[in-house]
Amino acid sequence: MPARAFWQGQIKLALVSIPVEIYPATKSGAAVSFRQIHEPTGKPIHYDKVVTGVGPVDPDEILKGFEISKGNYVLLEQDEIEAVKIESRKTLDLVQFVEADAIDVLYYEKPYFVVPADDLAEEAYAVLRDALRQTKKVGLGQLSVRGREQLVSLKPCGRGMVLEVLRYADEVTKAQTYFRGLPDDTADEDMLDLAVSIIDKRTAPFKPEEFHDRYVDALHRLIDKKKKKAKGKRIIEEVDDEPAGRKGGNVIDLMAALKKSAGEGGRKAPAKGKAPAKKAAPRRKSA
Repeated sequence: MPARAFWQGQIKLALVSIPVEIYPATKSGAAVSFRQIHEPTGKPIHYDKVVTGVGPVDPDEILKGFEISKGNYVLLEQDEIEAVKIESRKTLDLVQFVEADAIDVLYYEKPYFVVPADDLAEEAYAVLRDALRQTKKVGLGQLSVRGREQLVSLKPCGRGMVLEVLRYADEVTKAQTYFRGLPDDTADEDMLDLAVSIIDKRTAPFKPEEFHDRYVDALHRLIDKKKKKAKGKRIIEEVDDEPAGRKGGNVIDLMAALKKSAGEGGRKAPAKGKAPAKKAAPRRKSA
């Protein structure tokens, strides 16, 4: 378990307080980050804060500004910003409970593991966990961290519980903005049956370890090759020209494609990349 918790405090359910510790449930270890390097010297590039027409400026002369219109800003002192920060509280009040499927997936942002802070808290912790599981409910509250209030949900997860930071309503775009123009027509029954059969055949337990970011894996392999080469030399790797997406003008019949995917045969799809031969244009007679 990590040495330092993201948050320590109490989860409060009516008159019951449960001491807990919260730890991040995710990590960014898979990402590959780069620094910009000055090639002649091999040193990293730094960025100076400059003003157009003035040049580099002193950090003491920099304020935070909120743009209210093009080129017009409201300037704020750091102590003014600090004064409106929410006081960090060590209590998370569960003020409401909702059905487990009532929260749209768009609102979920980041998960955290919640564990009892000590042996004395384990019994109350287990009661809350099992009560949420039995009722199939999710607890809601607002967590004060680093001067801000975060909307969070609490739900059971195996032997423990998971707290998930939720986005506020003004941070989520309404789905109707994008889906309003889609037709209300229902899918063709025969095609729907074929699609369902394909889904049934490919249904299996979720094993996240079987999925990898192939781009990140390729970057790591490239970096390993670079490390083994002499310093300062470049490696030119041969890259396979794989098409990024579907090319050509061939249109595959949807029903035939579904039948083929479902293993029911059907009309054979035309070969990819082969366009029908064009007729030779008639030669124009000279005047």
